[in-house]
Parts: sequence; C-alpha cells; structure tokens
Amino acid sequence: MARMHDDKIINLNIKRKDFEEVYLQGNQGSLLFSPSVKGKFITTVVVAFILVILFFFKDDLSKEKFGILYFVSFLFLLCAVYLSLAINKVSKWKKEVVKYLKTLENTEIYQIQFNTKVFKVNLNDKKETSLWTEFSAGEISDTFIGLEGKFNYMFPKKSMSEADFELLKVAVQKNVLK
Repeated sequence: MARMHDDKIINLNIKRKDFEEVYLQGNQGSLLFSPSVKGKFITTVVVAFILVILFFFKDDLSKEKFGILYFVSFLFLLCAVYLSLAINKVSKWKKEVVKYLKTLENTEIYQIQFNTKVFKVNLNDKKETSLWTEFSAGEISDTFIGLEGKFNYMFPKKSMSEADFELLKVAVQKNVLK
C-alpha cells in the first residue's frame, strides 16, 4: 500500500454556482426539454396531434378504418406513459441534485485525497474511501471530472486550480479510464 507522503491532496473551493453550471447544463434539469425527456415529449405531442386530427375526421372514416383511431389512441397512451416515467426520473434526479447542492452551501471542508490505490473524499469531515478499482466509469470534460462507482462524484474545474485539475485528470485517466 502507498505511504501517506505519496498522497495527493486537492482542496476544492466551493461555490454552489460552479456545481450548478455542470449539473444543470444543457436543460438537464428541465422536465420537458432535458436530453432524456425531449424526444419522448416531441413524440407524444406529434401522436397527440395526429389523434386530434383523426378525432375531428372520425365521421369520415369507414368502419374498416375506424381501427386506426383505436390504434393511434393506444399509441398516444403508450407515449404518455413513457413520457411520465421519463419526467418522474428527471424530477427525482433534480431533487437529489438540489439536496446535494444545499449541503454544499455550508461546506467548510471539501477535500480530495488519493494515491495509486485509494481515492478519498472528505466533505465536512464525512469521509468516503474507495479503491480506484471500485470506479466503473469516469468522465473528463473541459468543465468537470466525474467518477461513478461505489460513490459518484462530480468535481467542477472551477472549484480547483488548473494544476490540481490536471493532477486529478491524469489520475483518473491512469486509474479509471485505462
């Protein structure tokens, strides 16, 4: 195991706005236009529009073609169910994000400590420790570094120095994104 003096320590400067910019970028928090809901919403609106048109012309449909109205009604119902499930998922995610962001408002300590084997996060003396091997995925962008595993993390670039961001980036590339 690595010795203590091999540990790298990064102290994060907490500004809620920096975390919000990453979590809520690109309509992520929008119930109808988030990336995971937008397609379902548009599909539901299109099917609803077709159903309304069919409903207005239902008197002109022959008995053989009346089944189309039932089929499109079923399709609309199916779309509405998938849309409501997607909206519910985004709503729950957004509540969790808001709850997490509220915890950051009173944060005095937000520190990342890692070496070649272990990754630790200290948030107001609530410490979480993971082995690098416990992370199943990682993401590095121009604005943040994210890790998924036993614990999930997202560290905005704005919350640390450029040198610390590069140090964390190299560690994630070496240990998670191999």
